Amino acid sequence: MRITPLDIQQKQFPVKFRGFDVEEVYAFLEVIREEMEELLRENASLKENVHRAEIQMKEFRDMETTLKETLMTAQQMVDEYKTTARKEAELFMKDAEIKADHLIKEAQEKVIKIHEDIVDLKGIRRHFKEELKRLIEGHMRMLDFDRETEDAENTEESE
Repeated sequence: MRITPLDIQQKQFPVKFRGFDVEEVYAFLEVIREEMEELLRENASLKENVHRAEIQMKEFRDMETTLKETLMTAQQMVDEYKTTARKEAELFMKDAEIKADHLIKEAQEKVIKIHEDIVDLKGIRRHFKEELKRLIEGHMRMLDFDRETEDAENTEESE
């Protein structure tokens, strides 16, 4: 059973012969009642403070949980961005390598084509020289033949 300040205030002691001084007992009870009221108020205040502190601690724990989750989410996003950037860089490099290989292949094909054209042109030039030489030789033979014919005619006329 809990004793309240009201219980202390209303407590009556029977008076007996050679008992305690009633006024002193009641004065002491009054002091105890006031002290108990003060203790009860302080206890209620402390309970309220504890309750507020518990609520605040729960809020802090919730905030801590939220912050941890936010940090983990941010870290995951950073990791995903890094992975994505790395993959994009790899794709970019592979694409650049493919394009470079394609350009090199085209250049090599052009070099081969130019070389083939040079060989063909050399063949055409040699063939042209041979044709020109034959043509000149044919004309020289005709000139020689004309000269011989003229010489023969001139020799027949002179005879």
